[in-house]
Amino acid sequence: MPDSLLLSHSDFSTLEERMKATEKACDLMEKIYDSGKYPKMLVERAWSEHNPIIKGELAQPKALRSYLEREILRLLEKDADIKIEPSRDVIELNDPLLLDHTDESNWDITKKKLFLFSPERTDISLDRLQHYTGTSAHDFQRYILFTNYDMHVEVFLEKFPDCVKPVREGVQMPAFHHKLDDNKGITLINIGVGPSNAKTITDHVSVLRPDAMIMVGHCGGLRNHQEIGDFVLANGYMRDDRLLDDLFPIGIPVIPNYILNLYLKQVLDNHGLNHRIGTVFTTANRNWEFSKKDTVEKIHQSRSLAVDMESATVATNGFRYRVPHATLLCVSDKPLHGKPKLSGAAQAFYQNSKEKHLEIVIETIDMVKQTHPDGLPNSSIRAFNEPLMGSGE
Repeated sequence: MPDSLLLSHSDFSTLEERMKATEKACDLMEKIYDSGKYPKMLVERAWSEHNPIIKGELAQPKALRSYLEREILRLLEKDADIKIEPSRDVIELNDPLLLDHTDESNWDITKKKLFLFSPERTDISLDRLQHYTGTSAHDFQRYILFTNYDMHVEVFLEKFPDCVKPVREGVQMPAFHHKLDDNKGITLINIGVGPSNAKTITDHVSVLRPDAMIMVGHCGGLRNHQEIGDFVLANGYMRDDRLLDDLFPIGIPVIPNYILNLYLKQVLDNHGLNHRIGTVFTTANRNWEFSKKDTVEKIHQSRSLAVDMESATVATNGFRYRVPHATLLCVSDKPLHGKPKLSGAAQAFYQNSKEKHLEIVIETIDMVKQTHPDGLPNSSIRAFNEPLMGSGE
């Protein structure tokens, strides 16, 4: 196999030829990376008036293979020309120079989605994914679910008993992978409690460019006419976790993916399940009730329907990293209405809600895969000068 490759759109007239060329390109990138260099891709898009040439370096092409194959094939179908060649030597993870290439303060936010992360950032994030989840980055699927309850893991294992599980016990955020061809299955990660964990895992999962991230959690209901077991579908977030304020301005609106929300609501309606749509208030203070006066004032100002500790963090990182995201929560308590989360009632609620909650999200993902097999549109989470790789812009 040569050290470089040029894919000219004029050389391929059939889908079969383009697919073979795509496989050849991915094989070469893996060979280059295994030889100790980062593969570099240069894409010439003659149709684009403002961004005719885009380029970037990659790492871990084997872990990204399903995504790379899809994107390269789409580019060839749009008559792009693609060149692949070796770039710099791979920097070892224990080299002090590594962090000079992972610092987001030097981040070019107008980079196209294929080259959003530096190869060094990809390397260290995928290594940390293995550390935190106990599973290989190669096992991660295109659809990522986050939970912080073992009961959701139990339901997932009952539904997908042959899924890939952590190779060791005691990992911080165990992951479980229902694998399908082209990585179109579902990954469930038990991220634990709190916005810090939510940021940590989404920092690293986003490098894999998943098609969706969905928070499947519980919340405190904040409205009079909510009942324990009702669902909350977020259409906005009050970022009282404060965790990403220094990295992402607090004034920028963060909203979930419209299509994900549309399908989630459709499934909720199909099952006749009580739910409300509105703002989720995310706090970093597990005992926010002990600061009731100040917190409730913010809740009233934001018109929030529910309070939790992860949703806004997941959503904000999803927005930052251009990953379609959504939130479906289930009301487990009503702390402002004399129904705090007490041990006995909480356990009964968990047993009654756990299967339906996960089934709703899995059914939604099935709808997404049928209608958008090449990934959800994400124009709402890209800048005006940041066209999609295969678009006509």
